[in-house]
Amino acid sequence: MDCINCSNTNCLIKKHSNNPELEEFLAEKHRFKVAKGQSFIIEGAPVHGLFFVYKGKVKMVKTGINGREQIVRLVNNGEVVGHRSFGVGEYYQIGAVAIEDSILCSFTKKMLRDTLQTNAKLTYDFMTFYSEELNRSETKVRKFAQMTVRERIIDAILYIHRKFKQSKGWLTLELSRRELADFAGTTEEQSIRMLSALKSEGLIKVDGRKIGILDLKKLRSEISEHNYYLDS
Repeated sequence: MDCINCSNTNCLIKKHSNNPELEEFLAEKHRFKVAKGQSFIIEGAPVHGLFFVYKGKVKMVKTGINGREQIVRLVNNGEVVGHRSFGVGEYYQIGAVAIEDSILCSFTKKMLRDTLQTNAKLTYDFMTFYSEELNRSETKVRKFAQMTVRERIIDAILYIHRKFKQSKGWLTLELSRRELADFAGTTEEQSIRMLSALKSEGLIKVDGRKIGILDLKKLRSEISEHNYYLDS
């Protein structure tokens, strides 16, 4: 699949794929598959390029105290991966792991740098993207400081619902209890207790890793004061 015919209309590269000035750049794209659980960016490894998710789901992770993994971002079709290390150093600051079997597109660091230096429209879109990313990061830090554990779990569930949707009564992204805790900034034990409480209250349903939202309105109302909708 070439970029012009790609269905991921939200992709930064797709938006500019009709520009004849980018023909050489697009011709340098590489595509490859990664299996579920496979790391394709290693934290601390040399930066060798930027990735875009053609199809699949990816988690961006950062190693914290005592080697604990913190999920800093969840990535869906058309989104960019590895951008936080691009242009600021020689090593990736965070890692990337496929949550499910995925297909990725990649461009080398040199090719992307050369293209951004000569194409103002693409550079502007990247600048806007980085600005939005900074806003999301600042919003997340503020929410973590103000939210209770229950609110963090609800916020994580609603985030997954907004980004990955729900199909046949279940969220289309499945996370382990540990992964949900790592994303919500809490412990696995607390995430288990909170899910159990939300289930008993009839707000969600749970079946193994699968989570389904039963009362979306009530979940939203519990964290409405934190402006949950700002972090899409």
